[in-house]
Amino acid sequence: MDGATGYTADSGSIQSGPVGFVLKGYPRLSETFIAEEIRALEKRGLDIRIISLRRPTDRLRHPVHDEIVAPVLYLPEYLHQEPLRVWRAWRRIRQWPRYRATRRLWWADLRRDPTRNRVRRFGQALVLAAEGSAGLGRLHAHFLHTPASVARYAAHLIGIPWSVSAHAKDIWTSPAWEIRQKLADCAWAVTCTAAGHAHLSGLTPADGRVRLSYHGLDLARFPTPPDMPAPPRDGGDPGAPARLLSVGRAVEKKGYDDLLAALALLPGDLAWRLVHIGGGALSERLKALAARLGLADRIEWRGSAAQDAVLAAYRAADVFVLASRIAADGDRDGLPNVLVEAQSQRLACLATRVSAVPELIEHDRTGLLVEPGDRMALAQGLERLIRAPALRDHLGRAGERRVRESFALDTCIDGLATQFGLREAACGSPSTPR
Repeated sequence: MDGATGYTADSGSIQSGPVGFVLKGYPRLSETFIAEEIRALEKRGLDIRIISLRRPTDRLRHPVHDEIVAPVLYLPEYLHQEPLRVWRAWRRIRQWPRYRATRRLWWADLRRDPTRNRVRRFGQALVLAAEGSAGLGRLHAHFLHTPASVARYAAHLIGIPWSVSAHAKDIWTSPAWEIRQKLADCAWAVTCTAAGHAHLSGLTPADGRVRLSYHGLDLARFPTPPDMPAPPRDGGDPGAPARLLSVGRAVEKKGYDDLLAALALLPGDLAWRLVHIGGGALSERLKALAARLGLADRIEWRGSAAQDAVLAAYRAADVFVLASRIAADGDRDGLPNVLVEAQSQRLACLATRVSAVPELIEHDRTGLLVEPGDRMALAQGLERLIRAPALRDHLGRAGERRVRESFALDTCIDGLATQFGLREAACGSPSTPR
């Protein structure tokens, strides 16, 4: 197959040889859903090789990372850090029959996007092809932006098909010309929300190559919580404040400044405490904002945490809140996995109507929804849940049923497994919204 030619939507649908999964970084605490997917596909029999553009930066690991058996190849994160490695790869690959056509492909992209990042992706693709291509039957990228660029260039160099899983930021911040180009070139693509699916389907040939595949939650790691009556913490007793929880990175799209402003609007005599789990660039700024708002003594900032600690936090909380919004650069959540996790633990959730959140939460039935950025509505929703333990119990149980019926990993992985040519399990495919 010529390295400059795109692949049809059906090409490579029967898997032959290992699949190289191209990831931004591995392992990552914030991308548990990718690790769970890799492990689930390994259990179905898929032979996977992990190719990471970055080395790990998180101090902690989730248990699933220790269960994954795939070997990992780390590419040079920055070309100037390993120039000899890149030069050796180029010396080897420039003799390959597809090199010149792939270079023309990359050069056309570079003219439209004349950045160091674009140069780096081609250099990483050269190293991938030189060091990690032996026996590969396909490349599969997680995220449509930089990982897909590396996978695309490398696949053309090697002469194998490539596919992609698109998620959130990569969908909403990548230029339309590049999305169209990649979707026309890949064998197939999946995305994890109906909102993302609708957007991508408008940028690709009408041949069904973009499919919907929810991530799903490994319910073995999030078992049914003990069915014990929760203490009736209703905000009336300062000695037993209502326990609020939010899990997410301290970045603009998570809306933590909105959440802090909403907490400051709550009645002064309402007893509550908030636990936040997650790292992020805005952590110190948010702590300073909490102090200015007079909330510092009511908030516990725990930083990043492993999965067992997060599970314990879900089970200790009364309300889960996530105030997601669309960032200035267009970045936004897809379907935050933390909402699925929280609901699996029978935890009442308050979130915003952003992207795919309404695909999981139905207002007043499986949780509460408010408009993004509406701090007063967020405060009113929090007060309503704090003061009404019975409502929390009702919404929490309804949310748990929703997750266990429609967002179990074993069910959600079926469609993706089929795309890789694996036998589909009997429980069916989540190729349409439930």
